Order: sequence, then structure tokens, then C-alpha cells
Amino acid sequence: MTDFTPEPEDFENESFSGFSGDYDIGMNESSNFCNRSWVRLFRGQYEPPLFWIIFILGAVGNLMVVGIYTMVRNRLKTMTDVYLLNLAVADLLFLCTLPFWAAEATKGWDFGVTLCKMVSAVYKINFFSSMLLLTCISIDRYIAIVQVTKAQNLKRKRLFYSKLACLGVWIVSILLALPEFIFAQVKADGKQQYPCRLVYWNNINNRTKILVLSLQICMGFCLPFLVMVFCYSVIIRTLLQAKSFEKHKALRVIFAVVAMFVLTQLPHNGLLMMEAAQAANTTITKCATLKLFDVAGQIAKSLAFTHACLNPFLYVFIGVRFRQDLVRMVKMCAVGLGKGGLSKIQPVPKRPSVMSDTETTPALSL
Repeated sequence: MTDFTPEPEDFENESFSGFSGDYDIGMNESSNFCNRSWVRLFRGQYEPPLFWIIFILGAVGNLMVVGIYTMVRNRLKTMTDVYLLNLAVADLLFLCTLPFWAAEATKGWDFGVTLCKMVSAVYKINFFSSMLLLTCISIDRYIAIVQVTKAQNLKRKRLFYSKLACLGVWIVSILLALPEFIFAQVKADGKQQYPCRLVYWNNINNRTKILVLSLQICMGFCLPFLVMVFCYSVIIRTLLQAKSFEKHKALRVIFAVVAMFVLTQLPHNGLLMMEAAQAANTTITKCATLKLFDVAGQIAKSLAFTHACLNPFLYVFIGVRFRQDLVRMVKMCAVGLGKGGLSKIQPVPKRPSVMSDTETTPALSL
């Protein structure tokens, strides 16, 4: 990769680490000549193979989820079914952006400004929608396990409410992604191709950037985390009071879900908080510190991306019903291919759910 020294203005309100402006720590005039090209080299070697691994694993897992709902089950029967199908679609759309970012990490963005805006927006829409859908799932499990009577009385209306909630999630996610449409830009000088990133308009005290980062942190991490902690804390208390010998399995699922969310999202959002603080009051000016921040940012962001391939296994395949349906779908595909095509595959008849919508079972009714 060609070594280069960026112009001073390249450090103002925009990011050298790509991905729509994340981790732009900023520099003052005395440190404008910090050459961070080796960070680009690190990205070019580290991110592409990792992103392709996440893309392949996530695509396989989420396509299986979609296949189970379209080929095996007749219809969406519960709120969780609706949320899980939307979550799989959101993760698949999110994964579709990773090949673009893998290419950008290797040679810069050469797909044009329009595609830069579109891919950035799709990436952020589905990132937010995934986080908000996980929030909806935790609320649904709270209602199904803790508010059993209400869940049974509102069983028919809950399915309608879940579809309405999903519509709301997609609308809110699109609104939160508007900064990507507005600020995503690509700069090129004929020799060096710059990343696709957010380039904020000049504004007093970086208020626009701080607002965008604050919204991302609040809606993409703080709100889902607080709701999950509340819902699953009450669920845990309810399970501990239950007389089911399988409750320890449900507790393991809860701890795995919360642990995955914290481990994959906390580092990324912690660094975003540092970026927002730096935008409000520049305190980090040492070149070595800036480089370490950039590298840590890329690693944390890659870790956050793994949610797209982990979601199917934690929220879906850990459930008894889905494991059984997955085996059934594989058998159906094998039979259909043996008879000359998948068009002859018929969904299985309606059957009672192994785990009803109000049971405290190993996979929390998944």
C-alpha cells in the first residue's frame, strides 16, 4: 500500500478509519503531520479475511432461519417468530455490506459517492434494526414468561403488535441512518483513493458529529442494554421461583445472550464515547495514541460485526423447536432434490409447539 501524508484538513471532522466516520479522534494543528498510513495497511491485511468469514457464517446461519420459516413452518405463530424472521433479514442485509467494506479496506473506496451513501445507510439501518429487534425479543420473553396471564389474554393481538413493532423498528432505523445519506462522502486526488466515510459540515464545536454519535450510542447500545438487563433480571427471578428442573438451562441461555451482547457491543460503543468526548474537547494529540486508537477501533468494530453470525445460533438454533425444524428442513431438501427439484417440497403439517409461548423452557420459548 502506498505511503502518504494526509493534508491537514483530512483530520478535521472526518475519519481515516472508514466505516462512515467511526473513530475519528481528531487532531490539532500541532500534530497535523502524524502519518497514519500504517493503520490503512493493518486494515487491508486484517479486515478483509475476517469480514468474509463473518459474511459466510452469517449468511449460512440466517438463510437457514429464513428457510425454516418459509419451508418448514406454515406461518408466523408468535411474536418471537416475527422478531426472529425480521432479525434474520436485517442480519442478511447487514452482511451484504461487508464485501464492500472488505474491498474498501484493501484499496480504498472506488465504487462512487452514490454507492458509498447507499451502502453506508444500509449498513447502519440494519445495524440499528438488529439491536432494536433484540430489544423487542427481550420484551416479548418478559411478557411471555413473567406476565403469563396477560400474554394468554392478548395472544391474538400480540401477533399484530409484533408486526407493528417491527414496522416501527424499520422506520426508526431508517431515520437514524439519515446522517449516512447526508454526510457519507469519498475524496480522491487522482493518486490516492480515500475511504467512504462521514464528512461533517463545519459546525461550531462539532455539535452535528456529537449528536450523531450520541444517537448511535443511545439507540444502538444503551437502550437495548438497559431493556435487556431489566427484562432478563425479572425473568431470572421468575425462573428461580419456578419448580422446573430445566430452569438452569434457561438461565444459561439468558447469560449467554447478555454476555454476547456486552462482549461484542461494549468495546465498540466505548470507543464511540471516547470519540464523542474528543469531538467536544480535544485532549488526545499524541500521534502514537491516535494510531493505537485507530487500531483498537477497527478491532472493536469487527467484534461488533460478529453479532450478525452469532444471532442465529444464540436466538434460534439453541432452541429445541428450531433444531428439530432444521433437521426436518435438511431431510425435505434431500427428498426434494432426489425427486427432481425443491418445488415438490411440502411444509410439515401444523403441530403443537414443543415449547409454547408461555413456558419457561430451555430456550425461553424460542
